[in-house]
Amino acid sequence: MATPELLQRLEKRALIAEQLIDVLRNEVAELKKASESLGHSQLEAENEQLKQEVEEWKSRLVQLELSHGKTQVPLPAKNGRMTTAYLASVPPQTPPVEKPPTSEGATQDGDIASDNKGKKKEKKAKPATESKEKAGGKGAVTVEEPPVDVGRLDLRVGRIMTAKRHPDADALYVEEVDVGEDKPRTVVSGLVKFVPLEAMQNRLAVLLCNLKPAKMRGVTSEAMVMCASSPDKVEILDPPECSQPGDEIHVEGYPRVPDPVLNPKKKIFETVAPDLKTDMEGVATYKGSPFTVPGKGVVKAFTLFGVNVK
Repeated sequence: MATPELLQRLEKRALIAEQLIDVLRNEVAELKKASESLGHSQLEAENEQLKQEVEEWKSRLVQLELSHGKTQVPLPAKNGRMTTAYLASVPPQTPPVEKPPTSEGATQDGDIASDNKGKKKEKKAKPATESKEKAGGKGAVTVEEPPVDVGRLDLRVGRIMTAKRHPDADALYVEEVDVGEDKPRTVVSGLVKFVPLEAMQNRLAVLLCNLKPAKMRGVTSEAMVMCASSPDKVEILDPPECSQPGDEIHVEGYPRVPDPVLNPKKKIFETVAPDLKTDMEGVATYKGSPFTVPGKGVVKAFTLFGVNVK
C-alpha cells in the first residue's frame, strides 16, 4: 500500500504538472498572436512597397507621354479629387471648306450635289474616327520597357559602417551600409573566406540596391556588395576615394533607368551579369564600358584583372 507521504508527493507533482501545462498553453496562445501580428505587418510592408512601385511607374509613364507629345486629361477619382489619365491625342479633324459659288446663277441642284458629296466623305471618315476612339477607350497606353542592360541596375557607392559574423552562418557577414538614404541598409555577404573582418569595417564599396530583399539564414539582406571574383579569390570593388555614399554608378552608352525593384521572374540581373567584368587594368566594365562615378573616377579591383564581377 502507498504511504501517506508518497500520496502527498504524487499530489504535489500532479499539481505542478497542471501548472506547467497552463503556463505552456498561455505561451502557445501568445506565440500564435505574435505570429499573426508579424504576418499582418509583413503584408502591410509588401503592400506599401507595391504602392511605391506603382507610383514610380506612373511617373515614368508621365515622362514618356510628355516626351511624345501626349495630352494629360484630369479625371475625377472616386474620392472626389482629381486624378490624371494619360490619353493619346487624336489629330483634330479639319472642317470642310465651302467653295464660293462661281456665279450668282449657281443652281440649287449643284448645292444639293455638293451636300451629298460632303455626307459621303463624312461617312467614309467616320469608321476611322470610331476605331481610334475604341482603341483609346480600351485601356492605358502601353509603356515600352527599357532594354535589359546595366542601366536597369541601381548601382551606388556605399560605406560599410560595421560588419560582424552572422550568428547562424559561419561563411556570412552581416553589414550595416550607408547608401545615401535616411537609414543604413542591412546587407548579408558571403565573404568570410575571402575578406578579413577588419578589412570590412568603415570602407567604401559598390552596392546593387534594387534587388528584392531576401532572408539569408534568418537575416534580411537589402542589397548586394559587388565584387571581382575568380575561383580562388574575391575582392570588393573600390569606387574612387573621393566618392560619397549614394553616388550613382554610370556606364557610358547605357542610360541609367533602374527599376525600383528587380523582378526575379524577369531575371534581369542574371541576363546582365555575364557581361560584368574587370578589364586588364582592373577597371569594372559592362561590355567593355567602364563603371564611373561622374566627375570622380572609375571603379576598380585591386589585383583581379579580366575576371567576372558579381
